[in-house]
Amino acid sequence: MNCPLRGVLAAAACLMLAPAADAQDQLKLTVGQRGNWATSIAELGQRGGIFKKHGLMLDLLYTQGSGETQQAVIAGSVDIGIAPGTMGAMSAFAKGAPVRIIGAETTGASDLYWYVRADSSIKSIKDFNGKTIAYSTNGSSTHMVVSAFIKQFDLKAKAVATGGPVPTLTQVMSGQIDVGWAAPPDGLDQLDRGDIRYIANGDDAGIFKSQTVRVNVTNTETLANRRDAIERFVRAYRETARWLYSGDEPLRFYADWLGITLAKAKRTRDEFYPWQAVDPDRLVGLDAIVVDAVNLKYLTTPLSRSQLDELVVRFPVQ
Repeated sequence: MNCPLRGVLAAAACLMLAPAADAQDQLKLTVGQRGNWATSIAELGQRGGIFKKHGLMLDLLYTQGSGETQQAVIAGSVDIGIAPGTMGAMSAFAKGAPVRIIGAETTGASDLYWYVRADSSIKSIKDFNGKTIAYSTNGSSTHMVVSAFIKQFDLKAKAVATGGPVPTLTQVMSGQIDVGWAAPPDGLDQLDRGDIRYIANGDDAGIFKSQTVRVNVTNTETLANRRDAIERFVRAYRETARWLYSGDEPLRFYADWLGITLAKAKRTRDEFYPWQAVDPDRLVGLDAIVVDAVNLKYLTTPLSRSQLDELVVRFPVQ
């Protein structure tokens, strides 16, 4: 082979290999509650270039709550679900659904709060008796909290699925629902103006303070066929979560995305979401959650240790 021809073939080979070197694996995600600080990690990490650095491109679809989020994962129409309720994930697994937990999304429930119209007679959780109380979707962390409110305070109240914070606020202000739910930054303007009154947060249910209430999940088929991509997602998610608490740069991404002020973005993070709440490796309280899931009728019988070990996939921290 002469030298010029060898050079041409070598150049052609380089051109053929270049796209592969730059290629990124795409992962489809369903994400509960667009704009919630804790559920924004994937969005902000993509905007900040962190997932790209790990060879990933995320296709993000937002839902009204974790019931929708998890169902898409179980059906295999997406690869990863962000923020299903932990009890909901346990319940689905116990029924044979092909779902696996790949990390914590939120520990504790103080970010979730319940409120009423300013002119409501309701002053405390005990006044929820005989009223309608909002939660997002079945199996969600808000559903867990409302179920706990009803059981703990022995309420004769009606729990109603109202979707996300925006449609919930509409239903509260129109009088369709007595008690609404939200998570910052949603509702902060209405609280500051006095349109609505804060009543309680998720930790007031008593059982969730030291429990991981929301998780990230994948499908067993996705895990088997795309484990490397899932592991890179977990690494990028960890890196993004740490970055979000590194200063004001990630707050600017968050504020620009939602069209809110930097001050509101900072208030949302610093007042409502301590680092310990969103640490993806802080998956805690599972044994207690199993007991509570039985008491709240998410499970008919407790999950065994071997079942929990099968449900939760732990990736090494690097």
